[in-house]
Amino acid sequence: MGEAFVDFISQDQTNTNYQRLLGGATVNVAVGVRRLGIPSYYLCKLGMDETSVFVKEEMEKEQVNLSYSTYQASKKICSVYVHVNDQGDRYFHSYINETPDDWITAEELDKELFNLSKLFYFGSGTLFHPVARKTTEQALAFARETNMQVAFDTNIRLKRWESEEQCREVILSYVKKADIVKMAEDELLFLTKSDTFEQGLKSISNMNIPFLFITKGKDGAFASHEDIQVNVPGIEVKAVDTTGAGDAFMAALLSRFHDKGVPENKALLEEYTSYANLAGAMSTTRFGSL
Repeated sequence: MGEAFVDFISQDQTNTNYQRLLGGATVNVAVGVRRLGIPSYYLCKLGMDETSVFVKEEMEKEQVNLSYSTYQASKKICSVYVHVNDQGDRYFHSYINETPDDWITAEELDKELFNLSKLFYFGSGTLFHPVARKTTEQALAFARETNMQVAFDTNIRLKRWESEEQCREVILSYVKKADIVKMAEDELLFLTKSDTFEQGLKSISNMNIPFLFITKGKDGAFASHEDIQVNVPGIEVKAVDTTGAGDAFMAALLSRFHDKGVPENKALLEEYTSYANLAGAMSTTRFGSL
């Protein structure tokens, strides 16, 4: 469950010609697990204009099922513009949301979907909005009632929040509600107000997260479950675009939980983390978040 985006990637330094691509962290994960052979449903609100049609068609090409998503004529899909600077590097330029209060609502969720599914995945990207938080609470209630595993990606985007403190407080409250939590190392430091990885890990361990995964970029990844901890090294690749690497990591990880169950020993936890780490590394060798 989340929010679909359209990424407009500038083709040159004039920043006037764009390639339009499907995007959004939760979309990346929904597509990623489907590409790994797992039936995938996506929950969001779409509009009825040309951009929403583009999103729907792209999701259908990826065989992600939108039959439980909802539609509203006024809804506009969020746009992200990525420009090219004088050195030829891409950078985030602007985020445009013309309908910031249009979300899938708690009342629009159908419990039937939760009865059909093994895993419920969501991120923090919509939790800044009270309507989205209410919908998330309902989804979590359905997930618990149907004995689904819950996966959460902290995936912090500070510009969407009123303050750092609000962001930290809300995200930590949802970390406590998940079975599987993924975060990047810099997010660990932010959430725990820590200066070092070791300090942050000590702080977050007090939350007793059943399965915690921390990505460390080129340095690989860390995972913990109860008293078990594993570190997997980074994989050297020729990176072209790191956008969506964490989402590829999450998709691969969830595919393992879906197909093989929970990794209850160190060997399995290391296998799951290595598989996800490889997916994240490989994703950087191709352009685009997908």
